[in-house]
Amino acid sequence: MKRLVVVGNGMAACRLLEELTRLAPDLYQITVVGDEPFAGYNRVMLSPLLGGGTDEKTITTHPHQWYRDRNIRLITGTPVVAIHRRRRQVETAAGHLLDYDRLLLATGAAPRQLPVEGVTLDGVVSFRDLYDVRRLLSLPAARVVVVGGGFLGLEAADALVKQGHDVTLVHSRGHLLNQQLDESAGHRLQQDLEARGLKFVMQARTQSIEDNGQGAVAAVHLADGQRLPADYVVQAVGIVPRAELAASAGLTVNQGVRVDDTLQTFDPAIYAIGECVEHRERTFGLVAPLYEQAAVCASHLAELGHRRYLYADSATRLKISGIDLVSCGDFLGNRDKGKDQGATLQLNLPGSYRRVQIRDNRVAGMVLYGDVSDAPFFEKLWKEKTDISALRETLLLGEAFCKRPGGSDQNSEEIAA
Repeated sequence: MKRLVVVGNGMAACRLLEELTRLAPDLYQITVVGDEPFAGYNRVMLSPLLGGGTDEKTITTHPHQWYRDRNIRLITGTPVVAIHRRRRQVETAAGHLLDYDRLLLATGAAPRQLPVEGVTLDGVVSFRDLYDVRRLLSLPAARVVVVGGGFLGLEAADALVKQGHDVTLVHSRGHLLNQQLDESAGHRLQQDLEARGLKFVMQARTQSIEDNGQGAVAAVHLADGQRLPADYVVQAVGIVPRAELAASAGLTVNQGVRVDDTLQTFDPAIYAIGECVEHRERTFGLVAPLYEQAAVCASHLAELGHRRYLYADSATRLKISGIDLVSCGDFLGNRDKGKDQGATLQLNLPGSYRRVQIRDNRVAGMVLYGDVSDAPFFEKLWKEKTDISALRETLLLGEAFCKRPGGSDQNSEEIAA
């Protein structure tokens, strides 16, 4: 049997193992090395875990028995510290020397650190893995400042409010989730979360974190002079591909580990998938592209390689404190500078907000907030570049209205009435 070593035991690696053991169950003797001391778990469920909505057993997707049932050797609690490419061998911090015929890097990403004085103080934490959640769950009721109004920052802040903390979220932009939502939806999300006890300071940049004189956090200082008293600071300002191991082995690294359409590095024995990779100048942080990479890479490792990975833009689906959000495409209508940006259709109702950007009588992008039941309908129109001329009057009301007998003229009369 050939020897496959997998460095990393996150969601991308686990999905690849599922695919590979299905396609070629007897081709490899597989060893998986994870630096966390846990079996495979669902990182997406860390927010519900922090908020008290689930437990560690429930979010464990691949318990130790799963590996044993497939004759996979699982080594946990130690990182790989070196790749010896000439010998085709990896070395762990615990002293393992593992020979390989094929090597898969799935080292993921690390939380980005705030570039400010005081970031190393006791009480500054990230929200990235199970260790972080355990630490946050152990905190007594305290004043917490969360820096970052993206998805992870909002989930952390909301979960900490549920745990009884006094939480203030600091965001550098004018509205929340500015990469996924337009201004109207972002402000609406802020209002809904404020009603649940979360406080916000918007358009503010963190300048420094104050030391209480004992090496711990006392406050967060903002660039505009505000001082926010705090016992803990949660930094949620993005992620950085973990590519140091690949770089030290001489592999090509830019933003992440460079791979081709088969997820292979320039070393034909080494593949890479997930948040650690860079493919066609793009890095990744959402689950869907990671799973597609795993499927493509597994087909090549199984020596059935006829697939190629090409990133396809898809809708982003999020849930913040039970609030559903979906967005896709150019929902602001500003990607093609200098061209006609078309028209914006908006519908603002209690419990629901919709924005659809139209260009050349086709859906260029959309934002749905609250009621997202029509998301598949809008996404299909967007992906297939469907001419929506006949649907324009009723488009915002969704699929059911657009397909009702009598056509859009009858529906528009009913709406006007």
